[in-house]
Amino acid sequence: MFSTDLVPIADRLDAWLCNARQICGDCRFEFPRRQAFHGSIERRSVAGLELTCFSSTPVSFAKFPAEAANSIGRSCIVITQLQGVRRYSQEGTTAVLKPGDSTLIDSGRPWSSNCAGECSRLYLRLPRWLMENRLRLANLPLLPRISGASGLGVTLFRLATSLYQEAQVLTLEEGAAAVEAYLEILRGCVGHRERLGDESSHCPELLSRAEQFIEAHLTEPALGPNEIANAVGISVRHLHRLFLQRESTVTEYIRARRLERCQKDLCDPRFADRSITDIAFFWGFSDSAHFSRCFKRRFGVSPRLFRSHPWSGTWDVDYSEPPRGLAEKSNFRLLYPN
Repeated sequence: MFSTDLVPIADRLDAWLCNARQICGDCRFEFPRRQAFHGSIERRSVAGLELTCFSSTPVSFAKFPAEAANSIGRSCIVITQLQGVRRYSQEGTTAVLKPGDSTLIDSGRPWSSNCAGECSRLYLRLPRWLMENRLRLANLPLLPRISGASGLGVTLFRLATSLYQEAQVLTLEEGAAAVEAYLEILRGCVGHRERLGDESSHCPELLSRAEQFIEAHLTEPALGPNEIANAVGISVRHLHRLFLQRESTVTEYIRARRLERCQKDLCDPRFADRSITDIAFFWGFSDSAHFSRCFKRRFGVSPRLFRSHPWSGTWDVDYSEPPRGLAEKSNFRLLYPN
């Protein structure tokens, strides 16, 4: 185990880099808080497989694989998020993990990761051939986000943490049995991508699942097609095809739902003390000017005028951008108290 707490403050960054590169190989690290940096790295072994726990203040890195993509030594890493929120990216796909979530990384391809605060994560490194064999998949999914909030993902998270905690007392045979059980649970979490078969026969169900996921994550600014597709278990391309049924793109649908939520909050007297920007940012917008333009295009009036004028009766709105995929409205009633 290595910890910067055992190293003089002036030498902590160099000591961390030295230890991290022994495990990660060729990486480019960035430290947003260089002066206050602290972290630890602990390595354990289960049935000959390496388990590593990284804990630190914010650190970002870009990883460049040492082995060739077709090398027999190519490996995969199962990442379990223990603390903090961290973003992982590989070949245009991004997974944002919260505590309890898991994902897969193909170490034969470049990838990167970053976080904004204190963060702990657990890496289980396995040979790619073993992963493919145990998951029984011809092609491993790219950065699937396995939620640890409910269902089988919870079991996967608990088993991963148990493997790490008990690694030092498990015999070789016990460790091998535990790893086999872990991979079987992992297969249950990601294998549905293969079992879906003909996706077209599942379109209504998949679209409903995508919309439910969007509703549950509207407040997350990073919500986008990659994260939604990973959660539903389909390709991004198929996700876009699903939303053609709504005569909308995925991005348009998300924006329309966020605008409706903002409109409702601006009407609600309970939120009178909250600023327009606070409401917009709460529902996932990250730029107040952009929000105002979208709101006016959607409802025909600026959010400030919408909120300040005591409208009564029915107001006819000329939608230059209709709320595609939602119940069409030719007018709406503003519910302000007189």
